Amino acid sequence: MSATQQQTVVEFRRPAGAIAPAATPQQRWEARTQGAACALCHLHTLCLPEGMAAPERADFTRMIARHRKIAAGGALFRAGDTCEHFYFVKTGAIKTVMLMDDGREQIIGLHLPGDMLGMDGIDAGAHTTDAIALDDTRVCALPAAPAARTQAGGAALQAYVQRKLAREVVREQRLLLLLGRMTAEERVAAFLRDLAGRYAERGQSPNEFTLPMAREDIGNYLGLTLETVSRCFSRLKHAGVLDVDNRHIRIRDAQRLLSGAGSYRQTSNGVVTH
Repeated sequence: MSATQQQTVVEFRRPAGAIAPAATPQQRWEARTQGAACALCHLHTLCLPEGMAAPERADFTRMIARHRKIAAGGALFRAGDTCEHFYFVKTGAIKTVMLMDDGREQIIGLHLPGDMLGMDGIDAGAHTTDAIALDDTRVCALPAAPAARTQAGGAALQAYVQRKLAREVVREQRLLLLLGRMTAEERVAAFLRDLAGRYAERGQSPNEFTLPMAREDIGNYLGLTLETVSRCFSRLKHAGVLDVDNRHIRIRDAQRLLSGAGSYRQTSNGVVTH
């Protein structure tokens, strides 16, 4: 490829207010959070509610100091289980899955370190989804009982839970948009853009990361077949938008990914067009 044909690497920028970047690779970054108290955990700016007085914050952190480990493929909770806790992902990743009427499973959520889950059980007091670990995962537990939450955080915590619920509603609306209005390539590109932004919020590289889901799960989440997901990744790679090595992703041109990779094609003579 000539110099004029080479693609300039355009990087995602870390958003204002994002937590400071970790100075170590991902494995060491995760290790920093595993035994840390809330105030020392690398994720505290994502997990701890704002506006709490010092005594309330101390009570809150004592309540969520209990950690739980889930092996890859294991369930944090199942549909029908009593909603006893909300959970913050500390390390690893979790998918939430809903069983459809015909017996098929539909992935409806992906939860990364710093994300809160389990709020599907607020209405009826029981979970409506399965929460399955995609990797060996650690979570912190917060009692779901309103009395306990009020005692440890008061109005600030109640407002925090409401904001988290609102964010979940917005995320579900975006998923509906993905499934209803976008082409296959647009869905995959949007999924990668979302991941890049979420990693940036966590102080990790938004341009180079490991996919938390296998391609089959990505297809399930986006309403695509495994074969279609693989073709989309191949097309993005051939277009020079990203490098793909199994689940390792390196975004070479974030600007083109943001502009809508669904319109990229490779001609018969190997020239990439837009």
